[in-house]
Amino acid sequence: MSDTKQTLVVVAGPTAAGKSEAAVELARMIGGEIISADSMQVYKYMDIGSAKITKEEMMGVPHHLIDVADPKDAFDVVRYAALAKEAIRDIAFRGHVPILCGGTGFYIQAVTRDIDFTETGSREARRAELAQIAEKEGNEALHKLLAAVDPDSARTIHPNNVKRVIRAIEYFEETGQSIYAHNEEEKLKESPYDLHYFVIAMDRAKLYERIDRRVDFMMEEGLYDEVMYLKAMGLSREDVSMQGLGYKEMLDCMDGLISLEEAVRILKRDTRHFAKRQITWFKREKDAVWIDRADFGNDSIRIAKYMKEQILR
Repeated sequence: MSDTKQTLVVVAGPTAAGKSEAAVELARMIGGEIISADSMQVYKYMDIGSAKITKEEMMGVPHHLIDVADPKDAFDVVRYAALAKEAIRDIAFRGHVPILCGGTGFYIQAVTRDIDFTETGSREARRAELAQIAEKEGNEALHKLLAAVDPDSARTIHPNNVKRVIRAIEYFEETGQSIYAHNEEEKLKESPYDLHYFVIAMDRAKLYERIDRRVDFMMEEGLYDEVMYLKAMGLSREDVSMQGLGYKEMLDCMDGLISLEEAVRILKRDTRHFAKRQITWFKREKDAVWIDRADFGNDSIRIAKYMKEQILR
């Protein structure tokens, strides 16, 4: 550990790879506290679809940035970064080690690279106009607008991530530059932390099997009822929180667009695609140490011991 910089540990990886279990074991070994880096677990009432860690699974380890936002809130990376940095300072002040754990790479990068998200202006009218294009003509139509002016960003942002597509178009219109190029420059910044970055990985076929089992478990635990409850609270597909995996598929089923069986099939497929994009993202992290679960007998305690050795050496 560094004597001059604040130590920060990252335990990242694709969905269903077993990050949380390994991070909890590591926290118990080094006196750590965990800061969730999951864009869905920040929301209250969204437990099953976000695979939110339970009190039992926490094993007494303090967790931060879980249930900090109402599903109606427009929670974003700027707010996340501010809260995460505050949590890091608080954990360090109490003599513990902050551990960022999750699969939202953009959130992690915002903290580890101290990325500048300064807005270049207020463009509410234009933002609403772009959102209407997506609503009336479809996400692909909006994505084509981005591809026309900023093909590099279009290649890295999924058409269904409407919020990021809009931000990329806005950034280009405001600055004449690609937000992709801007983010690449920001990534080259030296981290303000003594950073120990681990990515939990596993065989792709086995990961996909775990994803399918997780979706089946979510359905058994009552994902459909959870979404019905959220809908009764007044939430709809227009809310950012309800555009997450699991929630939008159940909404489509409730609205009679697809059957429940089809909703589950789509959820499994799209979660596998999401995991693939997560893996691609983390492969770009130059500081990351990759940990294949198979090399440690799929044992989270052994993985945690290895991470501890890497941190303390």
